[in-house]
Amino acid sequence: MYAVIKTGGKQYRVAEGDVIEIEKLASDEGESVDFDEVLMVGEGEDVKIGKPFLENCKVTATIQEQKRGKKIEIIKFKRRKHHQKRTGHRQYLTKVQITGISA
Repeated sequence: MYAVIKTGGKQYRVAEGDVIEIEKLASDEGESVDFDEVLMVGEGEDVKIGKPFLENCKVTATIQEQKRGKKIEIIKFKRRKHHQKRTGHRQYLTKVQITGISA
């Protein structure tokens, strides 16, 4: 069984046992988290789609790690103008393992 959940402004297709990196959640490592915004649940030919979310469905996960992602370099360059600007950014991420899908 798999589900499509929405968190952090993005959508993720998850199944039980998957480990994904999502936008930072305000919880500690080892805690359990419930995702209530479930867009779709399915297995084989049996697929349920919400309008926009499914009621009485949730995906549970356990937080494994709070970390920061790889550095993204941003370079702004204008040719022949003697202008170059270089900055960087590291996003805060949460690594979670999906423990259950209840439909």
